[in-house]
Amino acid sequence: MGYISVFDVLKIGVGPSSSHTLGPWKAALQFLETIAIEEVESVSVHLFGSLALTGKGHGTDIAVMMGLSGHDPKVVPVEIVQELPDQIKASGKLSLGGKNDIAFDYSHAIQFHFSEQLTLHPNGIRFIAFNQLGAELSRQTYFSVGGGFVVHENDMGAEAVSEGINVPYDITSADDLEAFCMARRMNIAELAMKNELHIAAEGQVRGGLNAIWEVMRDCMFRGCHTPGLLPGGLNVRRRASDIYKKLASEPRQAANSLEWFQQLQSLQPPFNETLNWISCFAMAINEENANFGRVVTAPTNGAAGVIPAVLAYYVLFSGKEVTDAKIQDFLLVCGVIGTLFKNGATISAAMGGCQAEIGVSSAMAAAALTEGLGGNVGQSLMAAEIAMEHHLGLTCDPVKGLVQVPCIERNSMGAIKAITAANLALASDPEKAKVSLDEVIQTMWHTAQDMHQKYKETSLGGLATNIAVIVPEC
Repeated sequence: MGYISVFDVLKIGVGPSSSHTLGPWKAALQFLETIAIEEVESVSVHLFGSLALTGKGHGTDIAVMMGLSGHDPKVVPVEIVQELPDQIKASGKLSLGGKNDIAFDYSHAIQFHFSEQLTLHPNGIRFIAFNQLGAELSRQTYFSVGGGFVVHENDMGAEAVSEGINVPYDITSADDLEAFCMARRMNIAELAMKNELHIAAEGQVRGGLNAIWEVMRDCMFRGCHTPGLLPGGLNVRRRASDIYKKLASEPRQAANSLEWFQQLQSLQPPFNETLNWISCFAMAINEENANFGRVVTAPTNGAAGVIPAVLAYYVLFSGKEVTDAKIQDFLLVCGVIGTLFKNGATISAAMGGCQAEIGVSSAMAAAALTEGLGGNVGQSLMAAEIAMEHHLGLTCDPVKGLVQVPCIERNSMGAIKAITAANLALASDPEKAKVSLDEVIQTMWHTAQDMHQKYKETSLGGLATNIAVIVPEC
């Protein structure tokens, strides 16, 4: 696998799922690059495995229509995401790549193969383009391998993300990371920055990190100020705004998320309220994610609330003076730790269950918080190990295929575990640890392989089938 940038791990996109929404969306955009758009008369889309079983709940069909229409998930207004698919369904027309209006009968154009899974990965998607005579112009198969990463079937097993880029520190394991840091007398953030500067100028890197934090902060702001029910049929009530109102007994009006955070910095809540604030932040983001809002894949959409909630805790309640540079360092550490899990195991719930999402995000946040609070490299890696160790075996069992129950609450739990892991590591000597981060990553991968398929984002097991009255969509 080629070098994976921090910006490959932390991506700006649209909810509710990185593997089931963002991945198929990007696959559709890649498919457009393989065809002469003006020559296409019709397109058919085939979803396999987990993409079929939980596709409608995760908005895979919506993502496909948005991608085929040529919209970029990073910048498209979220209002369009909620409007355009309904317009396509009603009209039976789709503007392919924004250039060619083709017939698109939703009920036939997107086919869900519930009982069929392609051999290379559970998240398979195939696009076929036809001309006026009904002859195939292009047939392409892609796999959404987690965290918004998409791989063509011909490239499986060779998923170079930044192919051809030689970075000074080729990190393949936590041991490598620690050895490089010790030899060069650098912390994790400094080492990550050295690698990123071989891809882009420092101003671009820091600007990109600032943009990521801004999206996270904006998402928390929206989520804390938006009541109502989430879409999808479960009638899940948004709770973050209610929690926020109770915590901010006399909330002042803020024009934007930056002004809002500046107001919150004056708070000095007691321990119990601090916990509630962390849960509020995490749930606010994932309620926005469930509503097709703009989030940062960190490392997945289903786990998008963990890292921002822990970062918010660091900025607001840790007692440290946290500058923009410190926030950038936090995100750099998150990206490096996420890379270790992607290289050594998986960040796909369809491959590894929710341990690959909430567990990995908790480990990323724990390491970053530890370094931010003054911990050394060994303590940061120890924090990541502790966080993942206590997520091992966590199943992915979304009720009705929606990224709502139990996903939203799990983000608050992952955030709290990350903070606890950081504090444990800061109070410990990593030289005396019995389990290394590399060993827990390997254990996570073995656990993923042993886990029954029904607990891997299929809605065929766990909570998805054991709640009265509710049945999975498939």
